[in-house]
Amino acid sequence: MEDKDRIMTLEEVAEYLRVKPQTIYTWAQEKKIPAAKLGKEWRFRKSMIDNWFNQRIDEKFRDK
Repeated sequence: MEDKDRIMTLEEVAEYLRVKPQTIYTWAQEKKIPAAKLGKEWRFRKSMIDNWFNQRIDEKFRDK
């Protein structure tokens, strides 16, 4: 499996983005970050997290 296809846990995404797990949990519940809930656990595709992050960075610096 390629790294971009990797499925990440909530804790892995929090570590990857360097934020608290509670922040990722809140964003996932509010549909602010691409996620899928499998049973009681949230899962994230790394490629989607990368795209989501890049869009936010682009938006932030586009207007400056």
